[in-house]
Amino acid sequence: MGAGRSEEADAELAMHGAEGGGAATKQPAAPNVGGAVRFARGDVARGFREADVIVERRYTTSMVHQGYLEPRAAVAAIDPLGQITVWSCTQALFFTRGEVARTLGVPEHRVRMIAMPIGGGFGGKFVLLEPLAAALAVAVRRPVSLVMTRTEEFLSTTPAPASIIELKIGATRDGRLTALQGRVIFDAGAFSGAPVNIACLMLGAYYRVPHLAIEGCEVLTHKPGSGAYRAPGAVQATFALESQMDELAAALGMDPLELRRLNAAGEGDPLPTGKPWPRMGMRACLDRLAERYRAKRASVTRGTGSVRRGLGVAVGGWMGGIEPATAVCKLDADGSISVLVGSVDLSGTTTTLTQIAAEAFGIPVERVRVVNGDSDTAPHAGATGGSKITYTLGAAVLRAAEDARRQLLRIAASHLEAAVEDLELIDDRVSVRGMPDRAVSLAKIAELCMTFGAQHEPVYWRGSTATVARAPAFAVHMAEVEVDVETGRVRLLDHLVVQDVGRALNPAAIDGQIGGAVSQGAGWALLERMAYDAGGRLMSATLMDYALPNIDQVPRYESVLVEVPSELGPYGAKGVGEPPVVAAGAAIANAIADATGRRFAELPIVSEAIVRAAAAR
Repeated sequence: MGAGRSEEADAELAMHGAEGGGAATKQPAAPNVGGAVRFARGDVARGFREADVIVERRYTTSMVHQGYLEPRAAVAAIDPLGQITVWSCTQALFFTRGEVARTLGVPEHRVRMIAMPIGGGFGGKFVLLEPLAAALAVAVRRPVSLVMTRTEEFLSTTPAPASIIELKIGATRDGRLTALQGRVIFDAGAFSGAPVNIACLMLGAYYRVPHLAIEGCEVLTHKPGSGAYRAPGAVQATFALESQMDELAAALGMDPLELRRLNAAGEGDPLPTGKPWPRMGMRACLDRLAERYRAKRASVTRGTGSVRRGLGVAVGGWMGGIEPATAVCKLDADGSISVLVGSVDLSGTTTTLTQIAAEAFGIPVERVRVVNGDSDTAPHAGATGGSKITYTLGAAVLRAAEDARRQLLRIAASHLEAAVEDLELIDDRVSVRGMPDRAVSLAKIAELCMTFGAQHEPVYWRGSTATVARAPAFAVHMAEVEVDVETGRVRLLDHLVVQDVGRALNPAAIDGQIGGAVSQGAGWALLERMAYDAGGRLMSATLMDYALPNIDQVPRYESVLVEVPSELGPYGAKGVGEPPVVAAGAAIANAIADATGRRFAELPIVSEAIVRAAAAR
């Protein structure tokens, strides 16, 4: 455990020495503190004067790796004309192409990026090896392959940053929040870019509070540069906030869920930025959980022996990702539909895009093929991350499919000598409504527009989006645990997740996202920590030393989907990847506190800490 304590010492150094530049830095010529963020509303001093109860605590989380099974890999080659091709397991096709071109000092059209199927990314596989592989290929004029070992992954990639969060919340006797004050510090590692802004934003976003002051910064240290890991910044902030809400509920003598329902933000309430919340489903999720929670609360008692049970709830949200996107939809010669996109096939998005196109045409999904192109052939799409592909690219696919369908129906109307509004498309045939014998197949329509001498233009259309309006999504967790206070062993029993998905386009895929999030939340809460010794050497550089959840360390989970449709997402859909992980660890931590009667303010909650806490009582 000594190695784990040294990481805590680094965080202490960041907290107390940040303003004076006391933390060790990788870049001695530059200040080691940056990324300053501040949100303010009202008068926090007044808010705390109006409070009947005030709770205050400091929370810490460790540096956590994304833990994907497949290590990073990239292959690069250069042809006789100087064209560079890179094959990579990247989540961000066009962003990575830009970084390779910038590094080599060549125009982007000289670089072709081909994204390969990914064995897990979770935000960690944007760009790293690709510029190096390309530079080596250019230097030696031969193909170059770079594949990282697991130890190299731990030593040099971009894990989630460690954090320290100081939080103070005040409330009246009836449970209404009056003030919130927070300070966030992220250990960014050797390079800036920690998600301080997201953490500060989410810290003050979930609940209605008239007075708030939140500030944050990042500190550079001798560690790998931090990066995105599924809902970057939101997990750390939510652990602190939701732990504090439970403490506040205890101090007020209120039920934790009812305290959240009383103060939950809704549409029109101000964000820390001053902008209003758009339509969002946090209250709907809390209300949906309420009956299940009351029944479970009545059945779960702490007990008095060494093995105790506890129940915890937590709320987590994600603002939703945005980025311009384009899709192309066309009718193929055999009457099937092809959709060309520039996204990377990850987390089931290609299946969802297929469903969107099939629904727009009114044909079976088997008749639709989504092609994930490369940077030379595909239209632009953002990175597969941040819960934005379904929301942004899905909307582009919907527009492209709807316009292509209109083209197709115009050709059918000409052939059948009927009005477009009198036609219907069922399976692979267009027929006159009420006259099924007057019909034409999609293959015949393709022939009418794609053969020699055809008089109609091919069915081919582009759909694009560039929305700046986000579609926030929330998930509420209820975790039941069993804790042996003599050994410190924690068993995760049942875990319920109620999530607003906007519109459930692919319920099975969403359930898979939620199950994975619960497992990752277990890792955050109980196991995962990149531990460094006093000399800054990583002590957990293999999967023998870095603890990921095993099958017997994850709970039984159940997902309940709530549909509060977004205004701009395809068929009302929202992003679903980030929201379920945000509060998973916080709910487990609250359940452990309920079981033991002791608040643990550091993640992961290790068995030694539980034993020490029990002995101290």
